Amino acid sequence: MVEEKIGEVIKYFSKPSVAAIKVVAGELKVGDVIRFVGHTTDFEETVESMEMDNNKVDKAPAGSMVGIKVKDRVRAGDEIFKVG
Repeated sequence: MVEEKIGEVIKYFSKPSVAAIKVVAGELKVGDVIRFVGHTTDFEETVESMEMDNNKVDKAPAGSMVGIKVKDRVRAGDEIFKVG
């Protein structure tokens, strides 16, 4: 399974369980399977929805800051890899 680094977590909001992420390479799309990896973080998740500036978007190119709903806690600095 090939993993390509696509971004990193900037901030985590616990009440809505949302990760603010910066896309650093490639493009992140709804439906992509991503893996969060950090000091105490390691899980995979399918991107169900994304928001950029409070608007739903289907894709986010490199350089974008987006919010995505996550099933588990992530931490600032965790790396995000696209799986597949």
